[in-house]
Amino acid sequence: MQPDHSFEHPNRSLLMNSPDLPFNARSGLAELALGSRFGQLPPAFYTPLSPSPLPSPYLVCASEATAGLIGLDANELYTEEFLRLFSGNAVHPDSRPLAAVYSGHQFGVWAGQLGDGRAILLGEVRADREPLGTLELQLKGSGKTPYSRMGDGRAVLRSSIREFLCSEAMAGLGIPTSRALCVIGSDLRVMRETPETTAVVTRMAQSFVRFGSFEHWFYHQQPKALKTLADYVLEQSYPELLDARRPYQALLGEVTRRTAELIAQWQAAGFMHGVLNTDNMSILGITLDYGPFGFMEAYDPAHICNHTDQQGRYSYRMQPRIGEWNCYALGQAMVSLIGDVDDVHEALSVYQPTFETRMASLWQAKLGLQSHSHGDDQLVARLLEILARNHVDFPLFFRRLSDVKREDSGSDAPLRDLFLDRPALDAWLAEYRQRLGQEHSDDTARKQNMDRVNPKYVLRNYLAQVAIDKAQQKDFSEVERLLTLLQRPYDEQPEHDEYAQLPPEWAAGIEVSCSS
Repeated sequence: MQPDHSFEHPNRSLLMNSPDLPFNARSGLAELALGSRFGQLPPAFYTPLSPSPLPSPYLVCASEATAGLIGLDANELYTEEFLRLFSGNAVHPDSRPLAAVYSGHQFGVWAGQLGDGRAILLGEVRADREPLGTLELQLKGSGKTPYSRMGDGRAVLRSSIREFLCSEAMAGLGIPTSRALCVIGSDLRVMRETPETTAVVTRMAQSFVRFGSFEHWFYHQQPKALKTLADYVLEQSYPELLDARRPYQALLGEVTRRTAELIAQWQAAGFMHGVLNTDNMSILGITLDYGPFGFMEAYDPAHICNHTDQQGRYSYRMQPRIGEWNCYALGQAMVSLIGDVDDVHEALSVYQPTFETRMASLWQAKLGLQSHSHGDDQLVARLLEILARNHVDFPLFFRRLSDVKREDSGSDAPLRDLFLDRPALDAWLAEYRQRLGQEHSDDTARKQNMDRVNPKYVLRNYLAQVAIDKAQQKDFSEVERLLTLLQRPYDEQPEHDEYAQLPPEWAAGIEVSCSS
C-alpha cells in the first residue's frame, strides 16, 4: 500500500494562510539550520504535511540539557517563538515537515501498514556535540496524518509528560535513548478512557527509522525501495560500514549487536518498555517510543508493566527473547539485500553472546565485583531468586548493597529491612562476602563504584503520576523537580531522599496501558 499523497490536512489552509503564524526571523530559533535527508528519499516514503495548530498552547516543561545538544540557548525555551514552533502553530522557514510510512508486527502479529499516525518530522539539526552528528526533531501529538487510521493524531498531557520524563531519565542513567526537548500543553480535549487535555512532545534522535520501516518494503514486495532505505541508513547512521565486504550483512549484525546491548542495559536497570513491537524498535539500537513503560520495584521477573498485554509477551523476563525475535523479523526483511540465508543467520548470531556477555558485565558492576569468576552466575541467580521470593524493591536493594561491609555484618540492617526471609539473605550475604574476600575488595572504593551504576532515583510510576496530577491543575513544579532529580540519578541528592523510598500503598493501583 502506497502513502496517500492526496491526503489534505484538515487544518492545512489555516496553518499556511493565517497571518498570525509566520515564524519570526528575528528569533534565535530561526538560526537553526534545519535540513532533511529523510525528506530527500522518494515520495513513497512519506507524506509532506504540516502539523495541526494547537489551541492556546502553553509550556509545560523543557529540557535545557537537550536543547544544548542542538546549540539552543536556554533562554530560547521560554520565548513565544519557541512555544509556537514546537506546538505546531508555526513552521520554521527551513522545515519541510512530513509523516513517514512504516509497518510492523504488533504483539507478534503482522499488522500491515502503520506509520507516523500522530508524529511529524520537522527536519534535522546539526548536533552541538560529537559524535552525535545530526539530530532529527519530531513533534508527537501534532494532529492527523494519512497513517492515523482511526486515531485523532493527538497525544494527551499524561502520556506526553511520561515520555518527556522517561526519555531524560534514561539519558541520565546512561542508557541509549531518544531525547525529549519539551512538552507544550493545551486545554483542547480528546477522548481516551475519559476526556483528557492534549499536548505535543518534541523528541530528538539521530534517526526515527524502525525495524518496521524495513518490513514495510519487504512485505509490500518492493525490493528497490528496501535497498534505497538500507543505503540511506548506512550513509546516515553507519557510514563506517559502507566499506565492509557485505555492507547489508554488516548493518544487520551491528543493529542486532546494539539491540542486545540495549536490552541488557534495560534488564540491569529494571526497565520495562511495555510494547516491543517491531515498529517501536530503533534501527540505531536506542530506546524509542515510550508508552506503558515501567521500572521494576518489587522484583518479579514475570512482571508486566503494560495492562494491555494480557498474555505477558512483553514482561520483564521476556524482553531479551523478544529483542532477539524482533531482530529475526528485521533479518527476514533484509534477506533479499543480504542474499544468503546463512549470512543472515550469521549476522543474527551475535545477539545471544552479546547479550550474555553484557549482562554478566552489568551484574558484576552492580555487585561491585572487580572481575568475573567461576560461580558468579550462580551467585546472581540465587540473589534474583530470593529477591523474587521476598518481593524486594529492586533499586533500593542494589543501592543499599553498596553499604555492606566486607567484614562487618552489622552493616546489613538497612538491607535486611527489605526482606521477610532474612535468613535467606544472610546466607547469600555470607557467599557474597566470601566472594569479596577473594579479590580483597576495599569497602570505600567498592561503594563508590557501585553507586555509579546503581541509581538512587528512578522514575517510579507513582512519582510520574503525582507530577501528572499536579500538571493537570497547571502546576508544573513537580515535573521540573523530577527532571532535575532524574538527570543525576546516581548522586545522593539528600534533599530529595523521599523520592528514593518505597512507594506508597496507593501506588499499587496504578495501571498503564497502550493509551498511556
